[in-house]
Amino acid sequence: MAETSKERDELDRLGRLLRSQLVALINDLTIRVHLRRLSLDEPKVADRCEPPRYHYATGYQGNRPATTTAAETASRAAFLLRAAGWDVTASQEDDDGRLWTVVVAHREGNSIRILTSDDTPAVVFRGQTPALALCPPQPIQQPEPVPTPELLTPGHVLCYECDGFCRCPGCGGRGWVLGPTDHKSRCSVCRTTRVCPVCRGEGELNPSNLSEYQLGYYPDLDRQ
Repeated sequence: MAETSKERDELDRLGRLLRSQLVALINDLTIRVHLRRLSLDEPKVADRCEPPRYHYATGYQGNRPATTTAAETASRAAFLLRAAGWDVTASQEDDDGRLWTVVVAHREGNSIRILTSDDTPAVVFRGQTPALALCPPQPIQQPEPVPTPELLTPGHVLCYECDGFCRCPGCGGRGWVLGPTDHKSRCSVCRTTRVCPVCRGEGELNPSNLSEYQLGYYPDLDRQ
């Protein structure tokens, strides 16, 4: 299904806002800037919900000037972000024995993380927009039954599990189901084979191959 222009326009607007702020930070906080590394050309799939959601996400690593400490870099980053209207927090994080000062900023769902450390001149920038669905949910459409009662193989009956649809009744033939948060997960009924696990995709069954329990689904069947 085609994406809606309203949602794509909003995602692109947030992407431009994010890139503009990152460019300003990188130019102010680092030296020998190479903005070609800052890729925000097309949105990426953020998660496999239904419908899937997309976001812009990027990273950049530069070096602070030799005369500037990590604390000064973090303080300057927080000042610039607050001045631009971002909500800012700062904390300390340990990564493999290296202590980082982490500045985290949020605005309109966008997020920016800036990491600096006295153990390295590197300044790490990470940014992403919120994840947005670019199209409305697609309605689940059940296929038409393949073997209708009039077209059954002589002596056969419609599958009691799928009523002749041949597809897995648990997932409708998609191979996945939606969880409580609209995230896709593997269908436990067909285990992604997509076909009905009882008739194996045939849509019909031979009564002579059914157990007594299965025959109970056909009380009007002549079993003589």
